[in-house]
Amino acid sequence: MKYLRSLASLGFRHIDAVSFVSPKHVPQMADSEAVMRELSGAKLPSGESPDIIGIVVNDQGLERALATPGVTTIGYPYSISAYFRRANANMSRAESRALVETLQRETKAAGRQLVIYISMAFGNPYDEPWGPEIVEETVVWLKNIGVRTVSLADTVGTASPEDVARVYEAAANSVAGVEVGVHLHSRPDGAAEKVLVAYKAGCRRFDGALTGLGGCPFAGDELVGNIPTETVLATLAARGVATGIDTKSLAVACAMTGDLRERYAHAPEAAKPN
Repeated sequence: MKYLRSLASLGFRHIDAVSFVSPKHVPQMADSEAVMRELSGAKLPSGESPDIIGIVVNDQGLERALATPGVTTIGYPYSISAYFRRANANMSRAESRALVETLQRETKAAGRQLVIYISMAFGNPYDEPWGPEIVEETVVWLKNIGVRTVSLADTVGTASPEDVARVYEAAANSVAGVEVGVHLHSRPDGAAEKVLVAYKAGCRRFDGALTGLGGCPFAGDELVGNIPTETVLATLAARGVATGIDTKSLAVACAMTGDLRERYAHAPEAAKPN
């Protein structure tokens, strides 16, 4: 909790802090409500409160998230891969879409924001039909039901820079008025180029993880993980983009994340973060 409060004090305006998922399947996330109680009162340098994102995967998670003070945005991973969707949520396409419609309706009524992450947006290894037109159809559907923030996820790190540009442009150009971002995974040597091509394509919302902490267990390659926040910021800074995070603050944040890595490297397996 101290770590998350520190990130806010350093100027990180959007923090993906908690997940309201089954403690049976993800015991590391069993205490999300307790985390949010400790995070209460966290402030940005401006004195404003940060945007705190809570991830849900079903109706039960939504109920918990909406009942938890401080969660300002609900996030949901909507997979366009039938295999991945069934393996992770045991849902059909129709069931998953019905849940998204519920999320949109309930978050709006509660005065919360909603972000939909489109899993497998840049391709998948499951030999399924895939293409920019499927991603485009999905974001158009999301816009039509009222969703205004979407993040395209390269869940298993398969995208080339050309894929990132092509898919992003197809999606963003089809839904004026919707903020389309990217949630990219990559090997370290390809991360900066993917960020740069997304920026050149018009992307202004980038998900990242400090020092690349975390990743997708389905990636099948331990070198493929979340693109480090520091790589995103450095790449954008080289383009002259003002990110609001100064070099000193970033160094402090990375050092804190390094301490977490060291601590959990020696923790029991069940206590390690995803």
